[in-house]
Amino acid sequence: MVKAVVGANWGDEGKGKITDMLAKESDIIIRFQGGANAGHTIVNNYGKFALHTLPSGVFYDHTTSIIGNGVALNIPILFKELNDVVSRGVPKPKLLISDRAQIVMPYHILFDQYEEERLGGKSFGSTKSGIAPFYSDKYAKIGFQVSELFDDEAALKEKLERVCEMKNVLLTNLYHKPELNASELFDTMLEYRQMVEPYVCDVSAYLWQAIQDGEEILLEGQLGSLKDPDHGIYPMVTSSSTLAAYGAIGAGIPPYEIKKVITVCKAYSSAVGAGVFVSEIFGEEADELRRRGGDGGEYGATTGRPRRMGWFDVVASRYGCRIQGTTDVAFTVLDVLGYLDEIPVCTAYEIDGKITMDFPTTGQLNKAKPVIETLPGWKSDIRGIKKYEELPENCRKYIEFVEKKLGFPITMISNGPGRDDIIYRKG
Repeated sequence: MVKAVVGANWGDEGKGKITDMLAKESDIIIRFQGGANAGHTIVNNYGKFALHTLPSGVFYDHTTSIIGNGVALNIPILFKELNDVVSRGVPKPKLLISDRAQIVMPYHILFDQYEEERLGGKSFGSTKSGIAPFYSDKYAKIGFQVSELFDDEAALKEKLERVCEMKNVLLTNLYHKPELNASELFDTMLEYRQMVEPYVCDVSAYLWQAIQDGEEILLEGQLGSLKDPDHGIYPMVTSSSTLAAYGAIGAGIPPYEIKKVITVCKAYSSAVGAGVFVSEIFGEEADELRRRGGDGGEYGATTGRPRRMGWFDVVASRYGCRIQGTTDVAFTVLDVLGYLDEIPVCTAYEIDGKITMDFPTTGQLNKAKPVIETLPGWKSDIRGIKKYEELPENCRKYIEFVEKKLGFPITMISNGPGRDDIIYRKG
């Protein structure tokens, strides 16, 4: 069976933990989109890790970890991460890299930095990992597939020279920065070839056979529904589809093989980067939630930036679950809310004097005001509880309130950062 783990909101929902947990019963875990621009924080028997490219299932020695064709592959970052994980006692994972994955080039990172610098106060809040320039080149058909590293060297060199000629026009005239050197980049590409050679394969063919053999396959998404370039808060989005549907494309499998879509929702809201955030809170209220949140505080796993904080947003989350094709909701960081006497929930938006539960396009979203309902808190620590019925009554009421508003079943509840801090429940 193929399952997908994806995010309902802005990212940072806790997908890494859920993937790490489900990987125990999986044979193959695949990253199918995005790059090193966002991270998954995982706490397990080996320690605490922030993964940016490696799939979150690398900690089990029975699994195969795959970098799918939809990933923006930063080769040095992948191998640094691999070496870091192994150096901390994790058995060396079995890793496969799609021959159709495309490479984040050093100049993609430069262009990302230069453009954010040029935009100044109107910047997109990029992590400056080269993702937007990478995907721009991919769809402009001037990117480099991993397979090209193993093709004719003269053709590779010629293409590099042609691409550098185009890029240097922008570097000189728009950004006023030093030009690229095609010869140096060619040497870099040869180094990349040596690094990836033992791992490259036809991933789509490999997965087709795995499906025929009845293996358990887990697709791991990055960020969440609201960062999708088609269905998110455009233009403050990422550059690859964050939806489970794209898992079929980014991994190279038939779409009908995805049988379960586990969409991860936080019990409150958080976001890194710019963009509309209707349920956002500020000041001391936000600082306390940020300090208590996540595992050691709500800070970006990639950037270290303080996350923007807010209460649970039913409108955004319901939309995020719908657009993902959710079969199961994993409700995370519920334990964090145990300090509150009352828990506010954004249950609707007010736009131009009208109340709506439908998530609007960005222009309308800019005008939205949160409609807040308040539920009683449970004022206790729920870590260590394993059975749903043992949760405090007000905690169960909060879960059931959210579930009813979402319209999708909450079947997993995370009540702590560890791999085993999970409660299973029938939705």
